[in-house]
Amino acid sequence: MTETSLRGKLSVAISANDVQRSLDFYVKGLGFKEVERMENNGALQGALIAAGDAQLGVSQDDFSKGRDRQKGIGLSIHIETDQDLNALAQRAKQAGIALDKEPGPMPWGPIGFSAKDPDGLTVFVSNPER
Repeated sequence: MTETSLRGKLSVAISANDVQRSLDFYVKGLGFKEVERMENNGALQGALIAAGDAQLGVSQDDFSKGRDRQKGIGLSIHIETDQDLNALAQRAKQAGIALDKEPGPMPWGPIGFSAKDPDGLTVFVSNPER
């Protein structure tokens, strides 16, 4: 019998109003690493970034659906790590990120913190073991 259950790695892609500002949030603030950069005639169009096995594509919105559309409705990004959450939260704050929630118990159990990216998407960083 053929196995039909999905096995894979998840990579999420988001479109940003200001791709450089969003990359600064994720790279300088949260500690992602840039894996691949996409440019067109020298203009930054996006990048693939990673934090361990977590990958995120960030691209410049072309605004074909309007400049004022709300983004990320019903979507949040959850990143699990075994790293020191206080140190990661401090890094984010030093990069100018205002945390929505300081490191502490999350409503569903693990310890974590959260912040909104420049387009309002909520990002949770948690450690389920602490």
